[in-house]
Amino acid sequence: MPRSGKMDHTMTLRLHDPDSRAFASDNYAGAHPEIIEAIAAANGGHQISYGEDAYTERLHEVFEQHFGTGIEVYPVFNGTGANVTALQSVLPRWGAVVTSATAHINTDENGAPERVGGLKLLAVETPDGKLTPDLIDRQAWGWGDEHRAQPLAVSVTQTTELGTCYTVEELKAVADHAHSLGMRVHMDGARIANAAARLDVPLRAITTDVGVDVLSFGGTKNGLVFGEAVVVLDPDASAGMTYLRKLDMQLASKMRFISAQLVALLADGLWLRSARHSNAMAALLRSRLEEAKASGRAAGLDFTQPTEANGVFATLPREAADRVRERYRFYDWDASRGEVRWMCSWDTTQEDVEGFVAAIVAALDQ
Repeated sequence: MPRSGKMDHTMTLRLHDPDSRAFASDNYAGAHPEIIEAIAAANGGHQISYGEDAYTERLHEVFEQHFGTGIEVYPVFNGTGANVTALQSVLPRWGAVVTSATAHINTDENGAPERVGGLKLLAVETPDGKLTPDLIDRQAWGWGDEHRAQPLAVSVTQTTELGTCYTVEELKAVADHAHSLGMRVHMDGARIANAAARLDVPLRAITTDVGVDVLSFGGTKNGLVFGEAVVVLDPDASAGMTYLRKLDMQLASKMRFISAQLVALLADGLWLRSARHSNAMAALLRSRLEEAKASGRAAGLDFTQPTEANGVFATLPREAADRVRERYRFYDWDASRGEVRWMCSWDTTQEDVEGFVAAIVAALDQ
């Protein structure tokens, strides 16, 4: 340390290559510059902790512009916390959640819904990650049977983990059916911005207006450093959020820094601009690979799901995939059949896509 006791900024080193790119997850991307600016602007001086700050007050106003009046908004740290806390708020201790087998709450949250939330998940296999009234009915039964957890909520993911997007009509059919059975509707909206961009509709058109009761609103996958929000769209459907957020270790003391990010995301259309861009880059990736396949330069490549948002799902030989991974990181989705997932983000460029396509085509030609 210098004699002044202050850190010499020349001692602070960047620990990664800022030009590195991957297609593994939209979580890999850094924070959008406008988000960093919002955090900096919220810094300095003192603000009341635990949500009694000017930024969280503004956050409620901004969310009402997108989802309607009378809602409740609870900033939280992360998506798993949002999902668990939201679902707890709509279910009694004996309640169960009908969801798709590929849902994040079922496959990627390490038992948190069960162990932290005390929830029973009733998973349904789906071909495209989307639930329908008929698929819900496969698990929505047994009310009054003391030997079975009571199916009292449905959880949908928009967009789904397979990159597909519910239409407005599909969401309304799910919500109407669930409500007719006395069930609440939760939406995991980790990529809800990508869905709204795909459908070209306001956020409330795929949430409030179709009957979603409680929403986990995603920010991290769309340019935030950290932070999501539980949005209670129907306060009569949810109870205890004030206490559950603390109980689930999701109550930030310096909440202004989460709220400031979400305000910056939603107040001036940044959410939509970023989502449209990541969707467009995935569409470009898909079209370039389809062109290569049509010209005979990508033998062995096939697509497994429609590209409706910012993800491309495909199969290719293991050897080719491993060769591409020497330059670009990405994940297997179903290694047993050579299925992979390629994700684009708010900062993916056309140059990134063209380089990735060239790497895939070269690997398939070897």
